[in-house]
Amino acid sequence: MKKTKGFTLAEVLITLAIIGIVAAITLPSLLVNVNEKAWDAQKKALHARLAQAIGQMNTLGGYGAYTEDGDGNATEDTAAESFILDALSKVYKINNVCGPDKLSSCGLPSKITTLDAVAEINFPKKMSELNSKLLNGSHYEGEGGDVADTKAAAFETVNGESVAVFYNPLCGSDFNLVHHVQNKICVNFVYDLNGAEGPNEVGKDVGFITAFYSKNPVVVAPIPYGADYASTVPQYAETEGTMDAQSVCKTMGEDLRLPDRDELASLFVNAKAINLEDSNGAYWSGSVYSLGKEGWAWHVNFISGYRDPHIRYDLLSVRCIYK
Repeated sequence: MKKTKGFTLAEVLITLAIIGIVAAITLPSLLVNVNEKAWDAQKKALHARLAQAIGQMNTLGGYGAYTEDGDGNATEDTAAESFILDALSKVYKINNVCGPDKLSSCGLPSKITTLDAVAEINFPKKMSELNSKLLNGSHYEGEGGDVADTKAAAFETVNGESVAVFYNPLCGSDFNLVHHVQNKICVNFVYDLNGAEGPNEVGKDVGFITAFYSKNPVVVAPIPYGADYASTVPQYAETEGTMDAQSVCKTMGEDLRLPDRDELASLFVNAKAINLEDSNGAYWSGSVYSLGKEGWAWHVNFISGYRDPHIRYDLLSVRCIYK
């Protein structure tokens, strides 16, 4: 009689146990990678759609009403909801609109986790909760515009994203001169790609898109890296091969770059969500200033929100963003 070779039951069980252990170790990381790639694609698509819609508007300023009493308390605030209904919905397909104090009805979570899971915070519900410094020093003589501490409204997209809208009806036009970031903010969108499902974390399913300037708006959607460069650097190095702001980002990761001046301004607007609200630094942008000041570049001071050109050889902080 022929003997048939095979595995014993014990051997089969041991093999299955090993496969289970390996799967338990590797599957979570594989799923995270798949989710992050899907989120990245969804973020870019949402940014493209909103940028296209905003580009079709004649102006971003002046929608709705916002008034305060003598103590600075809002007595009327229809700004964000009016912007959605009277402006955005005319050029962008929206499924559902939720007024102030009803953001959860549009699928937004009550809490979000800040960048790199540093802290859990309440989902912002008005302009000043994006960054407490948004209401400080916003008016610069000769520029016009200011920041109204309006409440957020929200909407749901046909693709399932939940989007909070922080709208400033007082926003001004662009000046290629020194000015505060604050009075150039027209609209800031804070989105959750999958509603309240989770993980509700900035940099993953939660992000932001900012539109600046009431006329000829610029719409940016920077995805920030989780930490500043360890030390200050010049924006441009005199000696070839010396570390500067541009090369810092390349050194930290091939998929990183220096934000331009409007992307950097967006980081200031959303400072609380990316753990920069308490920053005492001034940050380099990658935008060179070319009007009569050769060798200067734009920076943003995260203490005041003041944005102006600065000589490129001085030392400032660096916060990179993903390409």
